[in-house]
Amino acid sequence: MTVTTTPTIEGKPIQDYLGIVTGEVIVGANLFRDLFANIRDIVGGRSGSYERILADARNQAIEELQAECATRGGNAVVGVDLDYEVIGDTGSMLMVSASGTAVKI
Repeated sequence: MTVTTTPTIEGKPIQDYLGIVTGEVIVGANLFRDLFANIRDIVGGRSGSYERILADARNQAIEELQAECATRGGNAVVGVDLDYEVIGDTGSMLMVSASGTAVKI
């Protein structure tokens, strides 16, 4: 399934617009990742554990988006927007949401 941030897919005319589709994932940070991330903040460098969590959450949100598109009979999603939000009382949760328009090409 084609998933793109652009409003069209070059060379593939859109036959039907099937509505807005979304995928949301909320992940929690755990104590050990937080501890190692804080150490990284002090000594410098990238936090590989957080980067992996972020990539996994983004991929899951896009998979949910594709699944919803497929249930509507679509075979592509255009105009995809990804949003990242920190939520929770202590900011310990990360929400990744993906939204776009399901289409049939």
